[in-house]
Parts: sequence; structure tokens; C-alpha cells
Amino acid sequence: MTILGKRIRMERIVNRNSGKTVIVPMDHGISVGPIDGLEDMKQAVQNIAQGGANAIVMHKGLVQEGHREEGRDIGLILHLSASTCLSVYPNAKTLVCSVEEAVKLGADAVSIHVNLGNGGEKDMLNDFGKVSYDARTWGMPLLAMIYPRGENIKDEFDVKVIKHAARLGEEMGADIVKVSYTGSVETFNEVVSGCNVPVVIAGGPRMDSEKEILEMVKGSIEAGGAGVSIGRNVFQYKDPKIMVRAISCIVNEGGSVEDGLKILEGKLAPLHPHEAKNAKMTG
Repeated sequence: MTILGKRIRMERIVNRNSGKTVIVPMDHGISVGPIDGLEDMKQAVQNIAQGGANAIVMHKGLVQEGHREEGRDIGLILHLSASTCLSVYPNAKTLVCSVEEAVKLGADAVSIHVNLGNGGEKDMLNDFGKVSYDARTWGMPLLAMIYPRGENIKDEFDVKVIKHAARLGEEMGADIVKVSYTGSVETFNEVVSGCNVPVVIAGGPRMDSEKEILEMVKGSIEAGGAGVSIGRNVFQYKDPKIMVRAISCIVNEGGSVEDGLKILEGKLAPLHPHEAKNAKMTG
């Protein structure tokens, strides 16, 4: 039954037709506070859901804010780990929620953040192992956000360390692994080839160029990636709904960068505006 339960939940966070996903993380409040785009969480979730994202990521205290009683459903991924920018150890994540609590709150999946190459690595890996076990026990999909960040990391975008991070996620039992984009189709293909579970890319800091965002998304898909988990470049965009639609066109519909730009310019409607009905969530 847990295997069936996981399959059902996975279809709430991954487009069952494309096998890919557009996830929008909105868990930034604990680490950096109520930044632009996340002050009004009900409206923020509304924008992302209307845009057609497959899932959002948030912390347990905001589940009620994300609950939608009408309109399109969207998958809920509950984030289990946290740290703040105020700490002297901002890269050391600690567990603040459990898989069991996520089940009680109606989550479709859980996520954990692990930073490699710093003094807190062993504790984060220990937490990862416990969460992985509990997720399998409950039939709960697990998204692992893994970044090489710490004293031993010279370049956190180096393909060698990103490949290591992705493979670690698979070997620890994650169902989806989130890593940084390495900058090119060729290098990111190395990352995907070394990991046998779906790999999605992080969005990173806010970008100035719309085209740059969409080219990164398209590059990851061409390399064999399974989609995106992009936050600030979506919810801080002037019209988050439109940005989600543009990204979804590329990820779930096989659209081009030019198609995405036309959607942003209002010159092209999404190829299938009612696609991705498979997501179910906080609503």
C-alpha cells in the first residue's frame, strides 16, 4: 500500500503526461524573512496555482495560507529543514518538522535541504537518512535539495561537485533531487547521467534577464532534467502567473525559449492552458 500511496502522491507533484514538474519553493521566510513576493502568502500561492505550477514548497506553519478551497489544485511539498541567515552557521540545516507531521497536514511530498562540504554535513546526512526511512515507511515522496556549500567548496557550480551532490541524493533514497544548474547542456547532462532518479534545477538568485531564466530552464530539459524548482525568479517576477506559464510551456509542453518569451510578452497563449490537472494539493 505504501508503494501505491507514493505513486498517487507523485502524480500530484509531477505532470503524469510529461513526467516532468514545475515546482515553486516558497519556504524562504524562515531563512531570510518575508521577502518581496511572499508577504501575502495566500495571494502568492494563488498566483502560482493559476499559472499552472505542479507544486509548491512551504513550511508547516503556512499550510493554512496555502490551502485553496476553489480553483486549480496544486501539489504541496512540506519542507522539513531550516536555518536562518542570522546564524553564524547559516549552512547548517536542522530538522523542524517530521514526515508524520507532514502526513497529518495533508502534504503530497516532503523535502529536505542538505549542504555538503561544511562542518554540519554529518548531522545533515544523519537527518537525511532518518527522513528517507520515514518517507519510505509512509509512502511519501522525498525531494532532496542538495548543494555543495561550505568551507571545503571552492566552486559550488563545478560539475564534479554537482554530480556528487545529485548521486548522493539518489543513494540516500530521494525520489527527486534538486541541484544547481551547471551552466550548459553538456555539463548538466553529466549530472543527469550519473543519477537515476529525476533531477530538477534550482533557480538561484534573482536574474535580470527573462531570456536567461528561460534558457537555463530549456538547457536543463535538453540535458535530460526532470524540470525545475525555481522560487525568486518566479514569485518576484512582475507577473508570477505569466512566468509560471512560460516555464511550464518549456518543461511540460516541450516549448522553446522563444515560445516562453512570447508568453511573457502576451503574444502566445500557453499551448495547453488547462494542462497539469493531475496536481492535487493544498486545495
